[in-house]
Amino acid sequence: MKFKVDEDLPADVAELLRTAGHDASTVREEALTGTPDELLWSHVKKEMRCLLTADKGFANALVHPPGTHSGVVLFRLHRESRQGYLRLVQSFLGAFPLDSPITGIVVIGTDAIRVHKS
Repeated sequence: MKFKVDEDLPADVAELLRTAGHDASTVREEALTGTPDELLWSHVKKEMRCLLTADKGFANALVHPPGTHSGVVLFRLHRESRQGYLRLVQSFLGAFPLDSPITGIVVIGTDAIRVHKS
């Protein structure tokens, strides 16, 4: 699967994805840091990548309706930390069959996983 890791997540997230056999690029690697959300979203859709982020704006189903993109995975922590995000990404990798696009919005927190599909 193809992922884009947003700048608000640790760079190690991309490495976890690559180790698991996925194609992962990051906003930082592509010099897109600070890019407005609308422009970043345009890049993500054009590349047909699933966006991994901690930015709640990307999980708005009215703005990014499920079925119109390759997926958004929103990671939610009560207290942000590098290790916390890495644990959530590992949970995500273990919880979903990632052999086809997600096409919806997945919200992963420390106590629950919610999936919004079309």
